[in-house]
Amino acid sequence: MDYWIYLSLFISCFLSATILPIPSEIGLVAVITSGYDPVVSVILATIGNSLGGLTNYFLGRFSKSLWVKKKGADKKQFSKLMPYITKYGSLCALLSWIPVIGDPLLLMLGFMRIRFLPIVIYMVAGKLTRYIVLALFF
Repeated sequence: MDYWIYLSLFISCFLSATILPIPSEIGLVAVITSGYDPVVSVILATIGNSLGGLTNYFLGRFSKSLWVKKKGADKKQFSKLMPYITKYGSLCALLSWIPVIGDPLLLMLGFMRIRFLPIVIYMVAGKLTRYIVLALFF
């Protein structure tokens, strides 16, 4: 029955990076403190959350600017993040784990058609680091 716990963790981390405003850290901490393997939990949380982040990237990449501005990031967020994306490009994906700005950031990286592979590398590195640090404390 362990696979149901791990599947639930994966799905909750995926959804938290896309549509649900719940922090994925809660699920990871709950699984780890319940005695499940922290390495497997961190890997599944990272994969799920990263796939959710890539969903945001592709929504931005294949959508019209008006839709991104209306649904993905309000004008205030859009204008605040734009100078950083212009200056740092794919490096901004390192910060995609941060609540509130992470989702709009990935939408905007996709909209601006920033190269895919560096975004994946930086995004996964940021999310993995966050989950490792969290797992070390529990």
